[in-house]
Amino acid sequence: MTASGDEAIAAAEKRAESTRARNLPLWDDLPIPNDTANLREGPNLNDACLALLPLVGVWRGEGEVDYPTIDGPRKFAQQLTISHDGRPFLIHESRSWLLDDDGNVIRPAARESGFWRPQEDDTIELLLTHNTGIVELYYGKPRNQTSWELGTDAVIRTATAKDVTAAQRLYGLVEGSLGYVEERAMVGQEMQPHTSALLQRVVG
Repeated sequence: MTASGDEAIAAAEKRAESTRARNLPLWDDLPIPNDTANLREGPNLNDACLALLPLVGVWRGEGEVDYPTIDGPRKFAQQLTISHDGRPFLIHESRSWLLDDDGNVIRPAARESGFWRPQEDDTIELLLTHNTGIVELYYGKPRNQTSWELGTDAVIRTATAKDVTAAQRLYGLVEGSLGYVEERAMVGQEMQPHTSALLQRVVG
């Protein structure tokens, strides 16, 4: 193993000192397996999800949101939970909150929930439902062992939702952190950057 490989392993072990013993709150009276965001605990990760294994955990950090139709850029913080229950999909739960320039919380912001569904041909289906009345179906594939690129195949909106027509996302591990960028086409604008964030592992 190279020196850089040794350093990466050492850095990962150091990060895990504060995260390996943490997990989601558990229900001790469920007759079925609890969801787990810690690969050391709970049911084994389904083999179908091995290409998504690095995503499993609870991630927390900050990012920036901007678009021609908003007063931005704005800072936000986010917690992203990606967990599993042993079946061939991952559970996605994200919540975010706006920050002022000094890092103080202004108010809760976007929430989304859904499922990552890997398929036998390496295709990934990502279904997301947003609190703003939008449902998105993404398709994508791993770019390599630590990054994943997806784009919408369908967007469904309630009558009161913003006019979103398409979106693209790129997730990737960056020196142990999870980074992502999202582009959106909405409210008459062409596809362009909308949000980005860098999240650190807090569980798993």
